[in-house]
Amino acid sequence: MSSPQLPSNWVSRYADWLIRYRWLVAIGALLLAFFAASGARFLGFNNDYQAFFSKSNPQLQAYEQIQRTYTKNDNILFAVVPKDVNAFSNDALAAVEEMTEKSWLLPYALRVDSITNFQHTIAEEDDLLVQDLVENASNLDAETLASIKAVALADPTLKERLVNSDGSVTGINITFQLPQKSMHETPEAAEAAKALMEEIEAKYDVEVYATGIILLSNAFFEASQSDMSTLVPLMYLVIIAVVFLLVRSFSATFAALLVIVFSMAAGMGLAGFIGVKLTPPSASAPTIIMTLAVADSIHILVSLFAAMRRGLSKQDAIKESLQLNMGPVFLTSITTAIGFLSMNFSDAPPFHDLGNITAMGVMVAFFLSVTLLPALMAILPAKSRASESKIGRSMDTLGDFVIRRQRPILLAGVIISLGLLAMIPNNEINDDFVGYFDESVEFRTDSDYINDNLSGIYQLIYSIESGDNNGVSNPEFLANLERFTEWMQAQPGVRHVNTIGDTFKRLNKNLHADDPAYYRLPEEQELAAQYLLLYELSLPYGLDLNNQLNVAKSSTQIIVTLDNLKSKELKSVADAGSNWLEKNIGVTAYGVGPAIMFANIAERNMEGMLVGTLVALVLISALIGIALRSVKLGFLSLIPNLLPAGLAFGLWGALVAEVNVAVTMVTGMALGIVVDDTVHFLSKYLRQRRAGYNVEDGLRYAFSSVGVAIVVTSVILIAGFMVLAQSSFGMNSSMALLTAICILMALLADFLLLPILLMKLDAKAYDPAITPIENKEQNYATQPL
Repeated sequence: MSSPQLPSNWVSRYADWLIRYRWLVAIGALLLAFFAASGARFLGFNNDYQAFFSKSNPQLQAYEQIQRTYTKNDNILFAVVPKDVNAFSNDALAAVEEMTEKSWLLPYALRVDSITNFQHTIAEEDDLLVQDLVENASNLDAETLASIKAVALADPTLKERLVNSDGSVTGINITFQLPQKSMHETPEAAEAAKALMEEIEAKYDVEVYATGIILLSNAFFEASQSDMSTLVPLMYLVIIAVVFLLVRSFSATFAALLVIVFSMAAGMGLAGFIGVKLTPPSASAPTIIMTLAVADSIHILVSLFAAMRRGLSKQDAIKESLQLNMGPVFLTSITTAIGFLSMNFSDAPPFHDLGNITAMGVMVAFFLSVTLLPALMAILPAKSRASESKIGRSMDTLGDFVIRRQRPILLAGVIISLGLLAMIPNNEINDDFVGYFDESVEFRTDSDYINDNLSGIYQLIYSIESGDNNGVSNPEFLANLERFTEWMQAQPGVRHVNTIGDTFKRLNKNLHADDPAYYRLPEEQELAAQYLLLYELSLPYGLDLNNQLNVAKSSTQIIVTLDNLKSKELKSVADAGSNWLEKNIGVTAYGVGPAIMFANIAERNMEGMLVGTLVALVLISALIGIALRSVKLGFLSLIPNLLPAGLAFGLWGALVAEVNVAVTMVTGMALGIVVDDTVHFLSKYLRQRRAGYNVEDGLRYAFSSVGVAIVVTSVILIAGFMVLAQSSFGMNSSMALLTAICILMALLADFLLLPILLMKLDAKAYDPAITPIENKEQNYATQPL
């Protein structure tokens, strides 16, 4: 009898050896697992949002160039919201003033900007006075408060950036310079900022909200910790419940649980040995490993207890289960690992880590499933139920139904499949870093509030070269900046444009006796340069112009603040800005920043994953063909393995219609997962066909022998990914939900589509490898299950 597994005599000798030395095998497997798990001490967290981008990412490279040219843009933006909705009252301004002063003391703070320390310029005869807009806020009279409000709401540098249009909310922006020597820097800054927020709220009649790049990075860090502390324990409960309900054996449940726990621990430990730093995507690896590891145990345990129900002793049942499942379990483990390794083609390094960790965990799970699990079952007491479960009996009924009703099933399947596949184009790429978090996360709710009530939280940064040292003072260059600024301000979704041109216009007015008629750009370069020098010499420490000008004064950065736009709209604004600069003033400049980096990542990732999925597809189909010793069935297996992903994306297009970077990963990894059921079904089908039976008998045997295990493993896989779908981190939840849909579609394809394809395309009789038993009923009873 032939099957896609290791030679039966080899497996039989191995099973004899394992049972004879069961204590030695169990202890040895546990020691190896403990050693692999010990690498977990080297694991750490990478809480930098830039971890999501490869070093070759062009948007990251452009952004880092700007970061090197000007001051950093890593920030925290506080929104101070007075309960009386007047940001220019004594109490509100006193809160902002104190918070501004104390923000300088936050860890790694480089610069603090607010309406209170805004460097207000006024002319006094021939002198230029530069001073804080607000001083000693608690003691200001009503007239002074009204004057401050008028100045703040009139200045384009502040309006819609650090104060909203109606003066009800004001902001404080802190720029940070992280030394990047420790993973604790971001949490330290975020924790200190939170403590300051609580202090100000307790002292003044205000509420404080916060967003910014520092808090984005910290939200990634907190999401990783939250998932590991909540989802992993929940997954334990799901696995224990499902396994026990299936096998009704405490010893088998305990043995399976040990395999699952040590598979997860070893996978994470091996990741520590190779230097992986966890991010929210890779932190979901434990849940995925646990989900996949239980599938191997289920197949071995189901076969073991089925053999015991037929009257075999426990030791003989272990031998038979290993002989029946060694090959298919090894093949499914390899194909699953290949699917996850295809994630290395992603443009996002965290998904490389997720794929590699999971692949290692899956192979550890295979090793433990054929060593620790059968050794423990040989050691521990175990009894089988007297009769087959209801789900087992229903598999026979399902097999007969599919064989009898193949034509209407095929017709309905084709219609439904075409309908869902037609929905795939509805999916639209949309990646935004705020949307990665659900509304239970404070960073998300605060960011949404600030976006709605103060200023946009997405930015495009353009660095525009003048071509000459001190060229930013050239009137022609300034005029071009103003043209670009006015054009950009008119674009849909743009909230604010911060440009050095506004400072030049204000200085020109100041030095013409504050005559409003001179609120325009200087007409002479020498005069503009003098204004700039005079202004810079008057600025206090920490509030210089390095955030707008480079050292040589040859270039300036323009910061465009945007609404919460979809990725397509954001890229459209960025590209339109670059095109305008090229066409109208002959300057090559690209809009960069975290928002545009995230907006492009899904598209870049999809390109890489198309290659990765193709490579995985070729390898997996080749392995199946070799293992089954049938090129035809190897190709045939592609249909039930590829179709589920297409159907899942179609359903996603009908219900969700948004694709982020994590969703683009699903095809490759799902291919490696869903092939498991196909391999197990085909291996049992071929076992019967090569024994000389026709296609219908082969299908009935496959349904009877492996149907229960396929259903249970699919249920566990779906449950596991649905647990992960509860993550507050959108990348993980979207990826998990779509993968769960893929697995459900694969279950339907393997039970409904694959049998019909076999009846249509594999009806030719096989030459029996052995003499078939005359009585088919007897054959069903004596063939290994």
